[in-house]
Amino acid sequence: MIPETPTFVTHLECSETGEVYAADEIHNLSRAGKPLLVRYDLAAVAKAVSKADLRQRLPEFWRYRELLPVRDSDNVVRLGELMTPLLPCRTLERALGVTSVLIKDEGRLPTGSFKARGLALAVSMARELGVKRMAMPTNGNAGAALAAYCTRAGIESFVFCPDDTPEVNVRETALAGAHTWTVNGLINDCGRIVADGKEAMDWFDTSTLKEPYRIEGKKTMGLELAEQLDWQLPDVILYPTGGGTGLIGMWKAFAELREMGWLSGPFPKMVAVQAEGCAPIVRAFKAGERHATPWQDAHTIAAGIRVPAALGDFLILDALRDSGGFATAVSDDAITDMQHRIAREEGMLLCPEGAATAAALVQEVSTGRIGREDQVVLFNCATGLKYPMPAVNQHLDISNPVDFSQLRR
Repeated sequence: MIPETPTFVTHLECSETGEVYAADEIHNLSRAGKPLLVRYDLAAVAKAVSKADLRQRLPEFWRYRELLPVRDSDNVVRLGELMTPLLPCRTLERALGVTSVLIKDEGRLPTGSFKARGLALAVSMARELGVKRMAMPTNGNAGAALAAYCTRAGIESFVFCPDDTPEVNVRETALAGAHTWTVNGLINDCGRIVADGKEAMDWFDTSTLKEPYRIEGKKTMGLELAEQLDWQLPDVILYPTGGGTGLIGMWKAFAELREMGWLSGPFPKMVAVQAEGCAPIVRAFKAGERHATPWQDAHTIAAGIRVPAALGDFLILDALRDSGGFATAVSDDAITDMQHRIAREEGMLLCPEGAATAAALVQEVSTGRIGREDQVVLFNCATGLKYPMPAVNQHLDISNPVDFSQLRR
């Protein structure tokens, strides 16, 4: 039984049909097989909390509690979810002649990625609703986050990863307490295992967009960004897009803030960034389609955006078109080159998916789809420390004198 505590959640709603579902009950997809969205009494939220109130709260994403679904604060599962910084990229700005380039570095979150946002909310709500076992497919970081938050909450977790998931992610997931399995397939194959095992294993399917609350966690990226920019949104947001939960969540956040009267002016152009080896959203956007057909033979070094079919494809595409944005793809070579460039020029270690957004910025400034006068925000979704780095082969032998003239060559 959920304690009677103040909340502003009114109901859940099918993202396709608008059909209403009761809050405080366990749900996966709607009857139409589409993601469910959490709805709030936003007029009441606006009366209950002010921008000034936020400044008195801890610098964590739980500061936005009136716009989050957890009713009882005792059910919140915390691992130290501090607000992530917006870091200017002065060297890149100068090289491109762009007014402002900011990277929001999500690698500072627990488990080293933005997946902590969605899973902190999903696991907190699972605890509130009495869920005892959770399962998901993952390309790496989401599984690690699920494992950590479930362990913290005392919930059993099962995680299924493609065989070529970065080894550090697989080991992190297992070490954090999840029953961890690798699978000779892609993330959609892992997803079928989770779906097929639901009855036999009695687990809650926590796959991307198959439950309502990961969107609410990812939504906090948009809430934070608005507050950090003094409630004036940037001109362009480039977001690495696989399942697209974060892009969908941010677009939802902006709409809620506007309805509350906290935002004015235009919304940003939302740009979905994919890899050339797996770009179903790009293909659908160019074709004018509202749904994306599954991508065959998906491959890219950016495992987090290697998602052949996104359940929320229509929500991603709607946000792109409604914002005047677009979808674009970059090559693996461009991703690797940008990882190295940003590390050497800006001192930031980007994950491949984050580097993809920087590569897309360079590409789209050259095409003119992003203007040089624009304020641009890139999302680095995980710490670069989890990914392979170039070998260092230079060595000094202390038995010989050091030839210092050679050190800078």
